[in-house]
Amino acid sequence: MPVVVVESPAKAKTINKYLGSDYTVLASYGHIRDLPPKNGSVDPDNDFDMIWEVASDSKKHIKAIVDALKEDPNLILATDPDREGEAISWHLEQELNNKRGLKIQSASRVVFNAITKTAVTEAMKNPRSVDAPLVEAYLARRALDYLVGFNLSPVLWRKLPGAKSAGRVQSVTLRLIVEREMEIEAFKNREFWTVKAVLTNARGQSFEARLTTLAGKKLDKFDLADATQAEMAVQAVNSRDLTVQSVEAKPATRNPSPPFMTSTLQQEASRKFGMGAKHCMSVAQRLYEAGLITYMRTDGIDMAPEAVTGARDAISAKFGKEYVPAEPRIYKNKAKNAQEAHECVRPTDMMVSVEDAKIADADQRKLYDLIWKRTLASQMSAARLERTVVEIGSADGQVGLRANGQVMLFDGFLRVYEEGRDDTPDEDDMRLPQIDQGEKTAKQSVDSEQHFTQPPPRYTEATLVKRMEELGIGRPSTYASIVTTIQDRGYVEKDRNRLIPQDKGRLVTAFLSNYFHRYVEYDFTADLENQLDAVSAGDADYKKVLERFWRDFSAAIAETADLRIGEVLDKINEVLEPHLFPPTEDGTDPRLCPNCGEGRLSMRTARSGGAFIGCSQYPECRYTRPFGPPDPEAEASAIPPDGKLLGEDQGDEIRIFKGRFGPYVQRGAATEETPKPPRQSVPAAWEPEALTLEEGVRLLALPRLIGTHPEDGVNVWANIGRYGPYIKHADTTSHKGGTNANLEELEDVWTVGMNRAVQLLAEKVASRGGRGKAAVPIRELGEHPQAGGPVNIYDGKYGPYVKWEKINATIPDTVEPADLTLAQAIDLIDERAAKSGKKVTKKKAAPKKAPTKKAATKKPAAKKKAPAKKSAD
Repeated sequence: MPVVVVESPAKAKTINKYLGSDYTVLASYGHIRDLPPKNGSVDPDNDFDMIWEVASDSKKHIKAIVDALKEDPNLILATDPDREGEAISWHLEQELNNKRGLKIQSASRVVFNAITKTAVTEAMKNPRSVDAPLVEAYLARRALDYLVGFNLSPVLWRKLPGAKSAGRVQSVTLRLIVEREMEIEAFKNREFWTVKAVLTNARGQSFEARLTTLAGKKLDKFDLADATQAEMAVQAVNSRDLTVQSVEAKPATRNPSPPFMTSTLQQEASRKFGMGAKHCMSVAQRLYEAGLITYMRTDGIDMAPEAVTGARDAISAKFGKEYVPAEPRIYKNKAKNAQEAHECVRPTDMMVSVEDAKIADADQRKLYDLIWKRTLASQMSAARLERTVVEIGSADGQVGLRANGQVMLFDGFLRVYEEGRDDTPDEDDMRLPQIDQGEKTAKQSVDSEQHFTQPPPRYTEATLVKRMEELGIGRPSTYASIVTTIQDRGYVEKDRNRLIPQDKGRLVTAFLSNYFHRYVEYDFTADLENQLDAVSAGDADYKKVLERFWRDFSAAIAETADLRIGEVLDKINEVLEPHLFPPTEDGTDPRLCPNCGEGRLSMRTARSGGAFIGCSQYPECRYTRPFGPPDPEAEASAIPPDGKLLGEDQGDEIRIFKGRFGPYVQRGAATEETPKPPRQSVPAAWEPEALTLEEGVRLLALPRLIGTHPEDGVNVWANIGRYGPYIKHADTTSHKGGTNANLEELEDVWTVGMNRAVQLLAEKVASRGGRGKAAVPIRELGEHPQAGGPVNIYDGKYGPYVKWEKINATIPDTVEPADLTLAQAIDLIDERAAKSGKKVTKKKAAPKKAPTKKAATKKPAAKKKAPAKKSAD
């Protein structure tokens, strides 16, 4: 039985149903390998050689495919019909060809745009080889993203506090959001007024008209600038008799929108259901794998001829022949990317409505119904309307009003579907009564209304994707991941579906716009996308694209080597000044320190990472406020540098401070006799600015002695640690030694009893499986380049850390462990060694010992025999 490989088990199950027992259908579970997240995975100095690493989770899936191919060495790669799908097939073919003892007799590639029996069986009759240009386009994109991420991110870490990482397309998308927010902040609204009248025709029917002419002149938007002018306009209308001067009715048609492609599907799902781009694509993926819709990552809006015929038949059957136009509607657009020039997103069977499909999941039902209606509507007759414009005026020509409206003569496609809109409906949507030219109108009411011009709206995921598409940034397969990534990094926050840049995102954008301006330009990014499209079409050499990019990009990176952090901060202060230091109402200098009245406020870095606004007179003046524009209310409740007094208890002052590791309460002041007075961290769930004296005293009473353990008489304590509430079984209350067990709720610290404590401690000991087990690294980075010995990443009690020999160095919160390189790890180890007084020295006489070590490592026979055993299986 030939072995068919697809990406997902759901897709495998559907295809297996169509192919039957003549084929073995297995899933790769997505990409089986990727570039290791370390330096050297892409080597620009060696013709952009790329090193690939099989994911640990993928090894068992590859083994299942290898075992199946030993039974039948015919491989059919049936992954998705796009660049990513082609890349998955290429990786599989490469990896399987490298397997010892496995000889693949034939390897073919098949593609289908829909998972239906007809599409799958037809694809099996037309196999081809893996498309080299599509794979090269994938390799180019992957290399570019790696080179930007692994070269630009370290620059951010060194020069910019709180920055996590930067991406080739994500940084440009972030710039869009930040610049829109700056437009909103710089926007100055302008007042204007409108006048509307409710009039009655000769038959007593009312309708609304707006003032368009005053004093014989056509009104412009801002002609009525204030309430006085608006009131004068109202009086002018009220003081005159009004007559219908003309009634003009014109026929009009509305044509349907084209069927969905990826971007328009994401936009409409956002508008109508509030679905994020990532969630929308996840739901669509499940519909595709179930065989209900065609492939959902596409730039195309055309439909196959048989699909058009199916849609017309479904329209006739469900709505009547009058809803079927005389000729089929043909939609064409020039796809930006040859590898994504598929059909539109449409149902595989036009006759199957959402009721017929019997879909259990609510989101899948909504999305399928949306796709089905949009597809049918795209092939339906136009809606026929009659649009009417009525001009009303006074005999002296001083006052003129206009009423607009429309009448639906035939609903056409609107019977099924109407596209969502981001703006408000206009006046043309109103329906007017019968109005005749020359008839007099009576005034029911004449009112003025105040308006203000509005700033541009914040982006939603839908409007952001639309803007990215307009600029040529990203492609269908990347929209969702780009929007998700900038949110996951904390650069952007979504509030009521609107994307709001966070201060961290502003900092990154300001830095990149000043020091890497070219690489966040919209035109540059769009042009690079076009070059990659040319690669996928076979019209360009991907390594030449990489060479051109790397030549200039590496030079830009080198230029930042000598940048001082102070210089960077000065530049960012200048760029973000309108945001950080907006003009004051009284006209005083917004950067003048409100505490000392002499210092100048600017952005500063904190030792623990992050940024804040501080005074230039530090340490004499310790004024600080959070990074961002001034917030008087927040500053009033903020904790000052010298602490905030909560009150007194037993003759001691109880104060709350903000320390390096967060807020804490303290009893009394530090003195020579008591250099370290009693302190206790404030739990993360509590609001420090709202902490009361009672709560502070309660915290300072910790740790709480629960009692002695009934088995050994050792004390059991309850306390709050850096990572939450816990109990400790030890004679001492320090963090060292003994057994700790977490508590579920903060309140348990003051209420947990001995019986529950004993149970929790016993469960912790049982789950630990005994003492003495060696810790297992979560990542191995390699050997220390100077001193030798492995450098690994471990997951510790207080978070991930780097370990070399006996030196442990905490990984900063701003760095993802998966992104940490060996060079960065060595820097952390050196810094930690310097603080602890240890020295990292080069190994002595390493050359003399090397041969002995090599002999020792090669000596065991088992290592030589292992490959032979595997190949014999």
